Amino acid sequence: MKKSEKVKGKEAVAVRKKRMTHYAIGIVVVLIVIAAIAFYVFNPFVAKSGDTVAVYYTGSLDDGTVFDSNTNATPLVFTIGKGTVIPGFEEAVIGMAPNTTKTVHIPVAKAYGPYDESLVHTVNRSSIDIENPVVGERYTVRRASDNAVAYIKIINMTPTTYTLDENHELAGKDLTYTIMLVEIAKK
Repeated sequence: MKKSEKVKGKEAVAVRKKRMTHYAIGIVVVLIVIAAIAFYVFNPFVAKSGDTVAVYYTGSLDDGTVFDSNTNATPLVFTIGKGTVIPGFEEAVIGMAPNTTKTVHIPVAKAYGPYDESLVHTVNRSSIDIENPVVGERYTVRRASDNAVAYIKIINMTPTTYTLDENHELAGKDLTYTIMLVEIAKK
């Protein structure tokens, strides 16, 4: 065998080894990605849709004003996906593990929605029975027409009428929540 053939053979072996190394690295990377996805999707230690969770939270406005908190009270218990809390809050809890805390900004669309002017209207005082009404206060009333419960705020009063606002008090506002997941009860 000639010397040049030996060199070509060694070069070919080196190229094959290099190619095999690249294939091996690629396979390892793909396996790691698959394992990470599987761990996230099938991880029994994170909250998923359908799980019942218990959380502590503090809700605040953009200016830092705290509007609600259960930090020194009983945890809020709800089932993810049932719609018992605002959508942005549910989405924030998904993927959390017990004893973890996160702070999330929830835009108007995923909170209580935009302020709706059509929910402000004037009614006769005789149509709603409110004892000692005060402008600016919120009340829970039962509508006589369909027996449904309405949450209202009196924004103006005259001797014969009330001007009512049926918007949620946080409608039209972006919210920030600091959430601590306490417990997950699997499906």
